[in-house]
Amino acid sequence: MDRREFLAAAATPLLLGLAPPPARAGGGTPLALVTADLEAAIVAIDLSTGRVHSRLETPAGPRSIESSGDGAALVAHTESGRMSVVEARTLKVFPVGGAFAEPRYAAIEPSGRLAYVTDSGRREIVVVDLRARRAIARTEVGGPARHLSLDRSGTRLWVALGTKARDIAVLDVAQPERPRLVGEIRPPFLAHDVGFTPGGRRVWVTSGDRGRIAIYEARTGKLVRTIAADAPPQHVTFLGDRAFVTSGDDAVLRVHALDGRLLRSAPVPAGSFNVQQGWGMILTPSLERGTLCVLSARGVQLEQLHVARSSHDACFLMRR
Repeated sequence: MDRREFLAAAATPLLLGLAPPPARAGGGTPLALVTADLEAAIVAIDLSTGRVHSRLETPAGPRSIESSGDGAALVAHTESGRMSVVEARTLKVFPVGGAFAEPRYAAIEPSGRLAYVTDSGRREIVVVDLRARRAIARTEVGGPARHLSLDRSGTRLWVALGTKARDIAVLDVAQPERPRLVGEIRPPFLAHDVGFTPGGRRVWVTSGDRGRIAIYEARTGKLVRTIAADAPPQHVTFLGDRAFVTSGDDAVLRVHALDGRLLRSAPVPAGSFNVQQGWGMILTPSLERGTLCVLSARGVQLEQLHVARSSHDACFLMRR
């Protein structure tokens, strides 16, 4: 790997019109936190060196992880029905209070204070106060809530009701502590992942049962178009004016323009399902290989690290 290209990736948000990386704004260590699903641990990778920074012990089965960038990261332990918070300053792991059955994924609202967690066992969205480290509110959504996405303004939340979801729940979260179910979307296939584009104008819905992606108008819920994809399930994230879609079964990452045009494809390790963006880089961990693949904003692989026996999810966190 060209280390200069890897370090230069942290500056690409300036070229894409996004906020400067936190490391440049206030100092700190830019980390990727990667779940070690079978080892009851989170592996922290220093993104400035590509080396392991530390290994954090957690309750068994850390399955998904989401961060607010520089405050905390929220970890779901689905099988045991537990949640944890990783504090950015100390990298200590704390339990989250409240009842959970099968917590899955989280979306963090713009202030970084609250997180919305899907609990498929309770068929709910659970509001978690990250500072108090406890659940404070719940909203029933009528199905086994799984992947979710929050728009940039923090007022609309789309939730896929299952891994192969017939319906997507739409919630109004203008009052952050009181999510309100306001509608449903039925895609032209069984849905898996959902993602708002950076401007919040459209929502991409990936499939759990075929090689297709649906693109919707966020405000009206109107289907704009469907485009080809690789083997399901696919996952999606966005960086600047591009969409990044992974197929873990086909071991490929596709880079699209926001109108759906395919720009390029890149190989990734088999089992690289989930995908995250931050600071001008893309992360995709492998459930099968236990690797973390780091790619540039153009979809070029910068680094591939073996971090665990199995890794389901990853996120970015700045340790100050």
